[in-house]
Amino acid sequence: MKRLFSVLSIIAAGALLLGSCEKGGSDEGLSSNQKKMKEAVHQYVPNVVYATYKALADETNDLYEALAAAHEKGVNALTQADIDGICTKFLEARKYWEQSEAFLYGPATTFGIDPHIDTWPLDVDGLAVALSNAEQVKMLEGEDGIAYAGAKLGQELLGFHGIEFVIFRDGKNRSVAALKANENHPEFAGKSVTGAQELVYAVAVAGDLRDNCYRLYASWNPDAESEYVDRMEEIEAEIEINDRIYGDNILGATEPGSSFGTWEEAISKILVGGCSNICAEVADVKMGNAHSGEDVNYIESPYSEQSFQDFIDNILSIKFSLYGARDAEKAGEKSILKLLEDLGYKDASKIDSAMSDAIAALKACQAKGSFVKIYADSSVQDAMDAVSALDDEINKAASWVVRQ
Repeated sequence: MKRLFSVLSIIAAGALLLGSCEKGGSDEGLSSNQKKMKEAVHQYVPNVVYATYKALADETNDLYEALAAAHEKGVNALTQADIDGICTKFLEARKYWEQSEAFLYGPATTFGIDPHIDTWPLDVDGLAVALSNAEQVKMLEGEDGIAYAGAKLGQELLGFHGIEFVIFRDGKNRSVAALKANENHPEFAGKSVTGAQELVYAVAVAGDLRDNCYRLYASWNPDAESEYVDRMEEIEAEIEINDRIYGDNILGATEPGSSFGTWEEAISKILVGGCSNICAEVADVKMGNAHSGEDVNYIESPYSEQSFQDFIDNILSIKFSLYGARDAEKAGEKSILKLLEDLGYKDASKIDSAMSDAIAALKACQAKGSFVKIYADSSVQDAMDAVSALDDEINKAASWVVRQ
């Protein structure tokens, strides 16, 4: 690996944030507006990106450990409470992933992590073939099962949706009775696959998911704690892009070696490469493919039937990015939305309103039922239009910023 792993094992939260904010060098030569842009980026990176990826790494580890404990206990000894607990952990981890999709630029894209852990539809036919192969199941259960899953299964069988298939069906937590019996999904017809074998698969895939989320955190945060960095060293996963941790890259905009030559470029990346990108995907692809009839099977989270919650969390990832902190209910003083106001952008309030409208439209869909059942409903078009309107406002703001 290129990086020398010499990170301290424990860093107090206050020191971590202070260290992050000190990165980026001198303000010498920056205009007043550029100094404000720099402050907004330094607010956003640790308080939104690092915070979200840290939570995602921890929650996916909890999910892996819960599945591993269930496997060790043995499928015949499991209770419904065990399965319900795993499902709760899955949805919590899933929330943090969806709330990270407004910053899929950088490591998530460069390292191919996004498609590796979040490709759908799941190749259920391929899964049936894989799990009916005793030798393959044995490899998944072995000491190197996590590495085998990540390298051999392919992205259509990996990530959240493979685990989702095992622990959810028809919008409900999988029954313990179903896991104790043979798989009865139509694609498994003629194949004898047990719940125990599915659990072996889910454990290996969850380990690979956890490792990829550790990688996201370690590749963004130069001060990531040793448990995450050491795991990357153990599995020989690169965490630098062009010899830099990505957080240093964006926090060090304008410095030699950074891919961002100006603070305007950094703000534009956050707005267009991040926020606008997920808007377009939610409206045109995640909802649009099924609603238009182009591909009615292209439905995210079909087994848990949490698609609308995924979409809401995607818009929340934009909201937190623009408000400057995870779970923020209003724009902070050094947030990107406040930056736009301070720079004199007169339509900043329209972005705020458009975010609220998009979330409200998605919640209206959610109140009608799951996306699996109502993807053709007119309310879905209303939600698509609202998300697209938000996208328009974000792009207008980004175009204005680069002209300043």
